[in-house]
Amino acid sequence: MIKRLLLVAFLSVVVFLVDRNSAPVAADDLSDLKKEVEALKQGQQQLQRELQEINALLRRRQNPVTDVPNVVLPIGGYPSKGSQSARLVLIEFTDYQCPFCGRHFQQTSPQIDRDYVNTGRVRHVLRDFPLESIHKDAFKAAEAAHCAGDQGQYWQMHDRLFNSQNALTVDHLASYAGALGLDVPNFKQCLDSNKYAGKIRQDLAEAQKVGVQATPSFLLGVAEPGGSSVKVVKAIAGAHPYPVFKEAIDSLLATEKPAAPRSQ
Repeated sequence: MIKRLLLVAFLSVVVFLVDRNSAPVAADDLSDLKKEVEALKQGQQQLQRELQEINALLRRRQNPVTDVPNVVLPIGGYPSKGSQSARLVLIEFTDYQCPFCGRHFQQTSPQIDRDYVNTGRVRHVLRDFPLESIHKDAFKAAEAAHCAGDQGQYWQMHDRLFNSQNALTVDHLASYAGALGLDVPNFKQCLDSNKYAGKIRQDLAEAQKVGVQATPSFLLGVAEPGGSSVKVVKAIAGAHPYPVFKEAIDSLLATEKPAAPRSQ
């Protein structure tokens, strides 16, 4: 359907240029024609990407929670909230420009924090999955959160970014650093040096290996001894209402018996 529309638009442009002067097409007209065709191609590519996102969203709505066999992911050194000794770990892969991620941040995450993270039952670990093809500022925003983390303000910057999803240019990021009271020159130096670009690329690669295709995506599992990795049990794809997360977390909590007390 999209290809057909593109062809019709192309032919319409040709007819318009030929009929305009009833003369051979000039070089300038050919140049304009090429530009218009290229713009149509880019529009087609954008439509295809949006359709892919919609299809992924529909699949996630039909079956939001799935079992995950034989996956262990590292969590040591990644930003986290909640008790470091919590048996259950919720790993979130996010994109700061993703509207569905923003909805999860605003509507669902506070309830998860209240009932599970703040009570010490679940550790929330955040990893990055910026969709660069459609969200041009998302990758740099992810870097900004880590650069703020160098000054002890990772989660504060995380929250500021999600509350400002339509304003994530480099200039905006620097202004947010100032508003948080950070050392702005050091923050800019961190951002300009791409200090955390490799770490974010690693997140993208590991997420894709375990089947993450869109944002937000969540992996729920049990912390391995030592707490530096997690054995993933369930995947939750997409921004869903709180009851979806509650059911998945409660079912896993019910199967996890408390550790036996040590003998004296």
